[in-house]
Amino acid sequence: MLSARSLFQEILDNDEAYRLFCSIAAGGESQGGWENGRIAALIPEDRRDLAPKAARHGADEDKHGRIFRALLHRRGLDAATVPAATDYTMLLERRGIGLAHDRLRGTVPLTEEDVVTYLAHSRVTEQRASEQMQLLRKHFGDHPELGRAVRMISQDEDNHLAYCHEELLRLAREGHGRTIQRILRDCAFAEIAVYRDVSLAVVDHMGRILGWPAPKAALLAVGIRLLYGYERLVGWRRMVSLRMPERRDALGGPVTEYA
Repeated sequence: MLSARSLFQEILDNDEAYRLFCSIAAGGESQGGWENGRIAALIPEDRRDLAPKAARHGADEDKHGRIFRALLHRRGLDAATVPAATDYTMLLERRGIGLAHDRLRGTVPLTEEDVVTYLAHSRVTEQRASEQMQLLRKHFGDHPELGRAVRMISQDEDNHLAYCHEELLRLAREGHGRTIQRILRDCAFAEIAVYRDVSLAVVDHMGRILGWPAPKAALLAVGIRLLYGYERLVGWRRMVSLRMPERRDALGGPVTEYA
């Protein structure tokens, strides 16, 4: 039977598939760490209270990248080259979602709309990250090899999502509500398309590594496309709603280290 648990167990049991999975995850997290670090450095003076939170966000993402590389090291595996079609952050940037890397490499402070764009983009992508890690935590939170890493990353992603909700609501109260909703909607529709494309690419690579029969790979591809159809129709709404989180100031403290 096809299930999230059985599919991931296949990946976990195969060194080459596990190597690709951890390499994709490590690359995406490290890229997110760089982006948030640069955003923290460019936050305008009138929003400097956000800088340490953006820096903490970036430090968490850097830590996640190190965690995935450590998981590879424990298996005696080197990182794999990440196929371009599976590079989630790069594909989002190509669609014009979030702040362009050329912008982040510069020294000009961000504008007010740039700050809104950063938080709205993060709110959408952290929704996906939180949901994916909750799924892994459900099935592998007690796993002897993965459990601690999964639990820590999942908690961090939940904190990142809470931070985005709280800060966007603060900006909405200051009069940015319409801009926030417009950017959230644009980000959500782009993200669900990129997630579909990346998922199809990952299934294709994993299928070849694991020797999946054509009917199994085809069934998984159909499932991905059906999920996209659902998200395109109604599922996107969960990515654009805003509510005050139970945990306030979720990024107000130091980074929790992983050893």
